[in-house]
Amino acid sequence: MASNKHLVPEAKEAMNRFKMEAANEVGVNLKQGYNGDLTSRQAGSVGGQMVKKMIQAYENSMK
Repeated sequence: MASNKHLVPEAKEAMNRFKMEAANEVGVNLKQGYNGDLTSRQAGSVGGQMVKKMIQAYENSMK
């Protein structure tokens, strides 16, 4: 079951900034609040970019 709850509530704003940054990098125009008008492809590209950046940050931390 998917959940939108953050384990660390204080991280919510940082996650929103991260999402906006990832969306900007892949050319998706996100708005504050509701973005239900995005296509699945656009939403997936934002999520994929976020995962890519998280993996890259983890790999860099292991060096």
